[in-house]
Amino acid sequence: MHVHDIVEFDPRSLIVNRKISGGAHRRHAMAGFTLLEIMVVVVIIGILGALIAPQIFGQVEKARVTKAKQDIKSLESALEMYRLDNFRYPTELKALVEKPVEAKNWKTGGYLQRLEKDPWDSDYQYAFPGQHGKVYDLYTFGADGQEGGEEYDADITNWAPN
Repeated sequence: MHVHDIVEFDPRSLIVNRKISGGAHRRHAMAGFTLLEIMVVVVIIGILGALIAPQIFGQVEKARVTKAKQDIKSLESALEMYRLDNFRYPTELKALVEKPVEAKNWKTGGYLQRLEKDPWDSDYQYAFPGQHGKVYDLYTFGADGQEGGEEYDADITNWAPN
């Protein structure tokens, strides 16, 4: 820009008009982001996502494990109530919501409103009599849906500390 150039600004169009000596006008659009600036922002967002996403995912899985443990405790309470009324444990979990033939003192309305699935959308497993030192076995296979596993894939049971 020379000393004799005059700059005019039109706020309605966001265009700078530069009056060049001799009366001619040159139009310059307002500067936008360069490709390099956009790439830097995308890289920063990617790095932040890579650092934060695993932490969020870990918290979701941790919450699922906690919910499964709480569900097992609730099922244990319902099974105990059934046993107190009927003098033995049921042979199937569905006896907590539907009256089985062998139940003489089944509580009207049942012991649970419905049987919930585990947080990984599988049925809770129940075995009566139990095979692991308890009267019954109550468990879920965890995130992988298979027996055994480590961390979030580990089985959640009523017979072993989790």
